[in-house]
Amino acid sequence: MRDHAVVKAMQRAELAQRTGCNLETVRYYEKVGVLPAPPRTAGGYRSYDTMHERRLRFALRARELGFSLDEIRELLRLVDERDQPCAEARAVAVAHLDDVRTKIADLKRMERVLKDVVARCADGTLPECPLIETLFAGRN
Repeated sequence: MRDHAVVKAMQRAELAQRTGCNLETVRYYEKVGVLPAPPRTAGGYRSYDTMHERRLRFALRARELGFSLDEIRELLRLVDERDQPCAEARAVAVAHLDDVRTKIADLKRMERVLKDVVARCADGTLPECPLIETLFAGRN
């Protein structure tokens, strides 16, 4: 992220358009500190550059991979403060991978329960609904 070369200054709308997100997303990432506040033009407009675009693309891609806002901040901090952040970035990714695997296991468990309940519902004409009974029963 050390590429500070400015291709051209752009306003928020152009930054959003170039990265495929909306204006509110740009505002949000600015507000939460993922994007540094851009300088302003003499007319008072925010002036974003390629560094902002790279950071925003980074954050958007990280969100696609399920990284939390805190994890994204940590990864960007590593980029900003270290020359070779790979070991620490790897630790963040390993922890995130563990979380993803836990979520996958939870989803597979939910799928098994729902598949069983749907199968017990048959054609939906039973007098008592297996889904409702399962939800009332909770975990045993």
